[in-house]
Amino acid sequence: MSIFDIFNQLNKEKAEPAGQPDYIIAGLGNPGEKYENTRHNAGFMTLDKLAEKCGVQLKKIRFKSLTAVAAVNSVNCLLMKPTTFMNNSGEAIVEAMNFYKIPPERVIICYDDISLEPSHIRIRRKGSDGGHNGMKSIIYLTGFDTFPRIKIGVGAKPHKDYNLADWVLSRFTDEEKKLMAEGTEKAVSSLELMVKDKTSEAMNKYNS
Repeated sequence: MSIFDIFNQLNKEKAEPAGQPDYIIAGLGNPGEKYENTRHNAGFMTLDKLAEKCGVQLKKIRFKSLTAVAAVNSVNCLLMKPTTFMNNSGEAIVEAMNFYKIPPERVIICYDDISLEPSHIRIRRKGSDGGHNGMKSIIYLTGFDTFPRIKIGVGAKPHKDYNLADWVLSRFTDEEKKLMAEGTEKAVSSLELMVKDKTSEAMNKYNS
């Protein structure tokens, strides 16, 4: 590798912004190679794409998560991928919220939704857990359901008797991977609007 290549590599990563984050953006999923690129990790996939666009890496371990601080559309944000496993996601979120004193209205959660097809997303300002175990943990441990959220479509079960756990832990087909790239890109664009208090614009533009 030449000196020029090394210089370019070093400049791919931007320095993390200093100071208090204005928002927390969390993507839900399960850690480890076993779960990489599974449907339940759509939130992780979104955060990876956001981090790449912001020029940071989610590698600092804090709040039971892989984290980075990034400027998302010029807004200082803590990016999080909880390592607690999906069903205990709230443990990570509540730690970060309490540390930075950030209210739920400025904590955006990204996660998978089997009621939406890949490439589709749905933005909500608040709401119930909808049967999603990650959101169930977050709402239970924080005591709030007023989290803005982006649901990323991963496709419905092939038939009603298909085991739900098996389905969300299954991997995408090659065609679905292309559609998921579209969906996560929409989610990242939505996040860039939402941190600027333009949630209505994001909903009008990207909601399926």
